[in-house]
Amino acid sequence: MTPLPAPMSTAVMIAVVVGGGVLFLMRRIFPRQKAAALRRYPAGTMRGKTVIVTGANSGIGKAVAEELVRLQARVILACRDRQSAEEAARDIERRAGPEHGRVSVKHLDLASLSSVREFCEEIKKEESKIDVLINNAGVYQCPYTKTEDGFEMQLGVNHLGHFLLTHLLLGLLKSSVPSRVVVVSSKLYKYGHVNFDDLNSEGSYDKAFCYSQSKLANLLFTLELSRRLEGTGVTVNALTPGIVRTKLGRHVHIPLLARPLFFLASLAFFRSPLQGAQTPLYLACSPDVEGISGKCFADCAEEQLLAKAMDEQAAKRLWDLSEKMVGL
Repeated sequence: MTPLPAPMSTAVMIAVVVGGGVLFLMRRIFPRQKAAALRRYPAGTMRGKTVIVTGANSGIGKAVAEELVRLQARVILACRDRQSAEEAARDIERRAGPEHGRVSVKHLDLASLSSVREFCEEIKKEESKIDVLINNAGVYQCPYTKTEDGFEMQLGVNHLGHFLLTHLLLGLLKSSVPSRVVVVSSKLYKYGHVNFDDLNSEGSYDKAFCYSQSKLANLLFTLELSRRLEGTGVTVNALTPGIVRTKLGRHVHIPLLARPLFFLASLAFFRSPLQGAQTPLYLACSPDVEGISGKCFADCAEEQLLAKAMDEQAAKRLWDLSEKMVGL
């Protein structure tokens, strides 16, 4: 066998070492997940229902939107990138089959409170009801940046934008009962806490901590909102979808030589968007969760949360502070 040239041999050795390290870390950090069962619902389950899905142009949001359209829902893709959302809408309609619901696109930038307000005004003018609101959009471990309104980006998009969006649509949700709010959180909430002394990360910024903080905020928001919605006919539940192959990790730096191996490892260890969409879909349309509120689900079953995600005092304190931050 002809030996490889020295530079190529060195590159191959580096790739092997780096790739082996990546695979080892993937096994340690991301243990193989239980395969998410793909649930089947009767055709027409969501006929006549109107659903809003934020961040529905890709990943879990697009997958859950497509499944809802298959079930004959009318789905509004609420997205920052209109062109990408329109492409997703065409793809969803093409893949959903002949007898499906309808899909439309609305611009929504959760990093802009004015955009959130404009979106909600349009919805309230054009829609007679909302049956389900799925708060799915998010940003993960981005470099330190601020939203249009001066909030740390992960807190601003993942929590505050959805906080204002839900608040402004509550009237329509209440007039559409029984209706549902679905909040996509993450198991990474376990590694965060709500830093009330520096919620906006002005003093220091740790991108991993800030993501975990925002996902914990999602759970505390769900807890407090469910308390406030008692007796209204509107339910709210959160979920953790597992580790899913989406564009959410676009800010995570992977060494160039390791990227092909990381991609292969993701196929082995991560869930597909459709698998990741099973629990939000379940919370959006299953009769099994009718009337259930204030819970968190994983793999379509109730998940036991850490005490910090069930802290009623912290949930109320975060709610009050969030109201001030978004100008309510």
